[in-house]
Amino acid sequence: MFRFEHISFLWAIAGVIPLILIVFILIQNWKKRKIKKFGNIEVTSRLMPNVSKTLPIVKFAFYALAMLFLLVGLANLQFGTKLDEVKREGVDLMIALDVSNSMLAEDLSPNRLERAKRAIYQLIEKLHNDRLGIIVFAGDAYVQLPITTDYSSAKLFLETIGTDIVPTQGTAIGSAIELAMESFDFENGTSKSIIVITDGENHEDDASGAAASAYAEGVAVHTIGMGAEKGAPIPIYKNGAQIGFRTDNTGNTVVTKLNETMLKDIASAGGGSYVRANNANAGLGIIMNEIDKLEKKEFGSKSIKDYEDRFQAFLIVALILLVTEFFISNRKSSKLDGINLFEVKK
Repeated sequence: MFRFEHISFLWAIAGVIPLILIVFILIQNWKKRKIKKFGNIEVTSRLMPNVSKTLPIVKFAFYALAMLFLLVGLANLQFGTKLDEVKREGVDLMIALDVSNSMLAEDLSPNRLERAKRAIYQLIEKLHNDRLGIIVFAGDAYVQLPITTDYSSAKLFLETIGTDIVPTQGTAIGSAIELAMESFDFENGTSKSIIVITDGENHEDDASGAAASAYAEGVAVHTIGMGAEKGAPIPIYKNGAQIGFRTDNTGNTVVTKLNETMLKDIASAGGGSYVRANNANAGLGIIMNEIDKLEKKEFGSKSIKDYEDRFQAFLIVALILLVTEFFISNRKSSKLDGINLFEVKK
């Protein structure tokens, strides 16, 4: 199987080669007109015996062929005959990110959710061979990014996360942990961890029980607390401008507080660590230091069918043709220098 990596250079051949031919013909015609001004063609030809009529054509042919091979070389002919074996060693990591409305509180800058997303982005930048997945949760949990080593895709998926991505409000931490466990491939034998990033206002399920079940299967559950214990109101924005704060059914402003006690209990039940985020440090680095201590195993290898570049041969031929064209003279051989220009034939 073969292909051209840059097909546009092949299309350029249809324009460049005819253009070179047209320019060559115009130059030759211009030379003929200039010579005719000196007199009869037969006479001027005898006055210039060393000037060849065919060598310029030969030079042009070499030049045109050189341009042809050069353009084909730039198009980069490739053959799919190379198989590379790629082996990876690392851990499987699932991040469960709270996207409930309480994560819009601004006790962290610019708010809890954006601070968490920035920390995850920085984490992705530092990953190498570890596999990463992202789960978003509020009243229910959803897989936002299946576990993968495609960090570019992870960044793109991360950018789309907002509080409106989950239709049901709430904070179902337990469901997020259970979904993370379902997303792992336990057959590959790699070390696995779950990081829950939330303000801890869980009213939906038994999060500590879910963490304990995960730990029983060898998966540590870490928690990162987003927010302040004293709490903060949840702002409401419209067209980029704040128009107020969320209120309850009685009209009182809702104040969302960090439930640090619950998050510590979840981390303890899950055999993991708890870190409280702040504006200077979101805590992911501390958690990752713990995860890096885990044994990293080869989680599989894959064969990637790649293409081998074959442009080199075309460029070498183009170079040889150009060098040859350079050394071809427009004059005939020096052996003709002995011709008597004014010898009258009898």
